[in-house]
Amino acid sequence: MGGMSVEVETRDASSLTEGQLEDLAAMGGAFALGAITKAKEDWVLFTVALLEGKVHGFTFSTLERIGGTPCVLLGMLSVKRTSKRDAVLKGLMGEAYHRALMAFPDEDVVVGSRFASVDGLEAFKSLTSVIPRPGHRAVGEERAWGKRLARRFGVDASYDEQSFVVKSNGHGGFLDHESLKQAPKDLSDQFKGVPRTKGGVLVVHGWAMAESLAKLGRLK
Repeated sequence: MGGMSVEVETRDASSLTEGQLEDLAAMGGAFALGAITKAKEDWVLFTVALLEGKVHGFTFSTLERIGGTPCVLLGMLSVKRTSKRDAVLKGLMGEAYHRALMAFPDEDVVVGSRFASVDGLEAFKSLTSVIPRPGHRAVGEERAWGKRLARRFGVDASYDEQSFVVKSNGHGGFLDHESLKQAPKDLSDQFKGVPRTKGGVLVVHGWAMAESLAKLGRLK
């Protein structure tokens, strides 16, 4: 690809070298080398977004079924704070959808991650039925998904299923993106009860329905 287009590639997380992990930490996102090294051990897939050969974003994720339902679990995602950050986030999410489409054609897929601030929710704007969301009272099955994901992310000990909030120690991995746009107030308000200083996060999931996944996952 020529010019300033984002190049995205995915490989096995286990293949990352010490030097590559150091490059990710040096990118300057929310995560230090220790957290990134742990993410390499915890998650199967690693995706990197490059601009002119330099790291501008990365994701540790896995595709798996939880109770039979196909899921994209974003264990850690980080985007470099530059003017190109929106394109980088879009590239990383496009790759995640592409992988999901290859693995689970013709199925509705749950996409889940942890969020320390409202800005990261931009990553989920293409999803349907995002939980939690403003003005929506979550029902039993939606709460059950929150609980399943908290368990899968290893943060269920401090998880509150009523609020979808992990009260502490949730910062081992989350969706780290600082938006160039101001988030709507009702979305920001969802983070009022998230104790960031204690490592609090919000567990959020949404659905990529089969027909929209077919579009989202088709790499341009």
